[in-house]
This record gives sequence, C-alpha cells and structure tokens, in this order.
Amino acid sequence: MVLENIEIVGYETKYASHFYDLNVAWLEKYFYVEPYDQKVLSNPKKYVIDPGGYIFFAKYATEIVGVVSLINQKSFFELSKMAVTPKYQGLKIGLQLMNFCIEFAKQKQWKSITIYSHKKLLPAIQLYKKVGFEEISLEEDSHYERSNIKMLLEIK
Repeated sequence: MVLENIEIVGYETKYASHFYDLNVAWLEKYFYVEPYDQKVLSNPKKYVIDPGGYIFFAKYATEIVGVVSLINQKSFFELSKMAVTPKYQGLKIGLQLMNFCIEFAKQKQWKSITIYSHKKLLPAIQLYKKVGFEEISLEEDSHYERSNIKMLLEIK
C-alpha cells in the first residue's frame, strides 16, 4: 500500500525537533546515537543546511511522518538521516523521499549520491538497490562507526 497525499517540504526551524526525534528513534532501536549523529541531529542548520546541504520532510495532512537529508561532504553529497515514523512505515514513504532526492539531485546536476548504511537494515538496503544504488568499497575511516556498507547512485 502507498500512502497518497504526501507533501515533501524543505527544512524550516520549526521542523528541527522532528529531524532529531525521528532519527534518534531508529538509531536507538537498531544501534545507538554516535557522537557524529548527536552533533548533526542537534544542530541541523549548522551541520547540514549552512554547509550547503538539504533536509526534506514528508508531511501527511499536518503531521511530519518522515525525513531525509542530503549532506554536503565537500566532494560528494550523502543521502543520510532518513527515517519514517513507525506508525507510517511500510507505506512507501521512504521510497517517496528517496525518489524526491534523486529528482532533486538531477535538477542540481549532481553526478552521484552516496549512502553509508549497515547490512542489517535489510529493508533500507533493498530500497537503495531498488532505486539503483550499487555497493562500492567502504573506506576504513567512515564518519559512522556503524557503517559496514557504502552505496553509490550515479545520476544520469
């Protein structure tokens, strides 16, 4: 089933708590909140928006039900901090966010998008592969302790 009528909106300060809460919820469920996560999630304007990145929210009626960010890592953009409220998981909101980011990257004429993840997040890995991400080699000094897979989507 696909949840229709999802509006994808850009970052506004009033949504910052959703960015934090949605991501902390999944991180604590599967891993733990790393220092890098805490820094970025606690101050998204400083660590995502100001350096040239983007945060998008999935809005259903008046409720924020999902989030994703595109973090400017200087030499590439990282799709990161994607989360969907548990109540709305399984309704293809993650896919809608992912497709929005891919179209956004095309409009910006980016060459690629990179993702760091963990292989135990099987539904996420399957989603990334479904939209065309391919596994590439993971550097030893990734900024996430938990990452054990790196994926790349070449934008055509």
